[in-house]
Amino acid sequence: MATNTLQSRRYAQAIFELAIEKKELEKFQADLKRIWALSQNADFASVMDNPKYTFEAKSKLFLGYFKDLTPLVLNFAYLLTRQGRFALISDIYTEFQRLVDIYKGVELAQVITAVPLDGKDASQLAENLGRLTGKKVTLEPQVDNSILGGMVVRVGGKLLDGSISSRLAALKSELAGTGA
Repeated sequence: MATNTLQSRRYAQAIFELAIEKKELEKFQADLKRIWALSQNADFASVMDNPKYTFEAKSKLFLGYFKDLTPLVLNFAYLLTRQGRFALISDIYTEFQRLVDIYKGVELAQVITAVPLDGKDASQLAENLGRLTGKKVTLEPQVDNSILGGMVVRVGGKLLDGSISSRLAALKSELAGTGA
């Protein structure tokens, strides 16, 4: 598993550097996203991962979906396919996105709330977190009703837990005499 993660990071770094060098970051990003989206199709993925199919058959299938990909991204996909590493595309795409965010000065904030955030609240939260981090913040919202209310935010390696469930746990601990 750690080997796959390391390989994915190396591939992502290589394709990212190539995108920067060619000044086509957005195009590479869009192309990789399209490949990743197709890789989520179980039938397509099973063909790409099956050694019974030749590289030629896989590349024809691939080209049928992606005639208009940037040639370098298409060659990258062929390289992964030929090496039997197409299954890494999801991890490669995730890492590529992380590198793009770093390059653009964007910080991803995972936000867990008991109910979905509306647009206004999400914008305000992103703005406040941006002031806190000094970066542009993009929210990755999740809903988990087990937190009861409030929110849990993970941004820039920090965890901000303002959930009702954690406050209740702290109160319970304090009432039991084990709290500070």
